[in-house]
Amino acid sequence: MSDRVLLTGISGFLGGHVALTLLNAGYSVRGSVRNLYKSEKVRQTLAAAGADVSRLEFVALDLTSDAGWDEAMADIDYLQHTASPFVLSMPDDRNDLIRPAVEGTERALAAALRANVKRVVLTSSMAAIAYGHDKSHTAAFSADDWTRLDGRPINAYIESKTRAERRAWEIMDQAGRRESLATINPSGIFGPLLDEDPGTSALLVKRLMDGSVPAAPRIPVSAVDVRDVAHAHLEAMRQPAAGGKRYPMAESTMLFMDAARLLRRHYPSHRIPRIEMPDWAVRLYGLFDKDVRSNLGELGHPKRLDSTPTTAMLGRSLIPARDALLATANSLVEQQLV
Repeated sequence: MSDRVLLTGISGFLGGHVALTLLNAGYSVRGSVRNLYKSEKVRQTLAAAGADVSRLEFVALDLTSDAGWDEAMADIDYLQHTASPFVLSMPDDRNDLIRPAVEGTERALAAALRANVKRVVLTSSMAAIAYGHDKSHTAAFSADDWTRLDGRPINAYIESKTRAERRAWEIMDQAGRRESLATINPSGIFGPLLDEDPGTSALLVKRLMDGSVPAAPRIPVSAVDVRDVAHAHLEAMRQPAAGGKRYPMAESTMLFMDAARLLRRHYPSHRIPRIEMPDWAVRLYGLFDKDVRSNLGELGHPKRLDSTPTTAMLGRSLIPARDALLATANSLVEQQLV
């Protein structure tokens, strides 16, 4: 009988790829969704991608509710906690993101500890590592770095990921089981879509390709391929030495304009921006758009991650960021989304 993994957030972009990777590696997967009506669509998507869905089952869980967590954790060997709210548009109330991220982590890890699972892998983010620091910080951020919530202004998503990961380590430390937790801290996740739902990250590429972005702001994009992130989740779960560690993931960083040029070379018929928006114009636009305003601190300020621990765990280099972006673009075209 194969080991069984509870995978929260299986219907998401990353969650789907983690499920595919786990099933292909021979594990049984119990995927959580907020509503079970989503389960058949997920099953069909994974089957179409070549997974053996005979080892796939579903359970309904909500990050903001206590209901069902112990039942979902019954007979589970590992927890992969990928579920967490991720948006491009920041909510008016920061707690709309922070509360489910932190409370969901608390519920998931508490249930995992009660079930005495072998390993918990938490999907964190670059957002928990590289923000709130002074712009004079130009070195690559490492697994030892943490986002400074008391530093430069940060948005609700960054705060939610930072607080959730810090809470996860605190819970495991209090239980004396720090080595039973590993966190994956990816940058922007791109790569092939498994279905017609673009998710959140792919929307950035979609906006660059469908004419909704007339000019590219001088904002950097750090990128990693979803297939690498999924495999990092697998290896962090099954390698004994991987516990108690954080795994930053970014293959490289490029400006929006660089991404636009790359996409335009491969998709010349699409309305991809040809000019870069001056910083003053972005700041002016930010006076009227809170989403732009929440990212003004990133103008011309690229961040690099030291992914050495992750590549060592994987035993190989990461897929080039340009390939990840082009894979996203190709999926958007195939799904007729642009």
